[in-house]
Amino acid sequence: MSNLILVATPLGNMGDISPRAIEALTHAGLVCCEDTRRTGLLLHNLGIAATLMRVDDHTEHASIPRVLDALNEGRDVCLVTDAGTPGISDPGSRLVRAAIDASHNVSAIPGPAALIMALIISGLPTDRFIFDGFIARSGQERAAHINELALQRRTVILYEAPHRLHRTLVDLSVACGPERQVALCRELTKIHEEVWRGTLGEAVDHYGTNEPQGEFVLVLHGAPDAPPATADDIDRLLIAELAGGASSKDAATAVAHILAVPKKSVYNRAVEITNSRKTAD
Repeated sequence: MSNLILVATPLGNMGDISPRAIEALTHAGLVCCEDTRRTGLLLHNLGIAATLMRVDDHTEHASIPRVLDALNEGRDVCLVTDAGTPGISDPGSRLVRAAIDASHNVSAIPGPAALIMALIISGLPTDRFIFDGFIARSGQERAAHINELALQRRTVILYEAPHRLHRTLVDLSVACGPERQVALCRELTKIHEEVWRGTLGEAVDHYGTNEPQGEFVLVLHGAPDAPPATADDIDRLLIAELAGGASSKDAATAVAHILAVPKKSVYNRAVEITNSRKTAD
């Protein structure tokens, strides 16, 4: 039976490629990748000649029939990402599902994963954690996402682009408080690997004067065990939701869910805040 094999590749240091990964890529009938040029260079450096097919966010759905055809012909297919483990904030899940539904074997060759490396070197708790990918870029969805993360008691791992990092740190500092501990990791496994550790408030200051370079993994300490929600807690989250464009009703629903408090009283307060803003304007 042919196999769809998810193959982890180096984040940056070529020494991290495993012998099993090299063997699988060498014998693959087809290698699916995000960027054929980047994967082509990796394979060239490994002395591997392979047939490459682009599979990214824009092409994954359309690529599925060709991949299934290769599997039906008895060829093993490898799926790689630009760096690290495929399927984590990268294309792959739909392809995996399609292969499973077509009764093909799906396997993986483990290896580098930026989120796990960042977590274990962050100095923050590793016993319970969540990975939440990239924060929504704008609007109500972003405000709701950040408010939810602010109350998460497990360690939170996020990815962020350099041009959005400072804004994300500012928003997290407002929602979580400036004293929340954070670790910011970049260039992992590379020559200029860097881990910055401190509070959110310190991070806002640091990256306000030092331009972020490269993709970041952000590791955020979970929220401390807290007493029941106060009026200030409700106001703070409501203001953030309303500022993101939510209606009084939607803001109240979100905040009531996050804080586990009665929706009616939160809605009444949301209306008060909205009306006071209209009066001020």
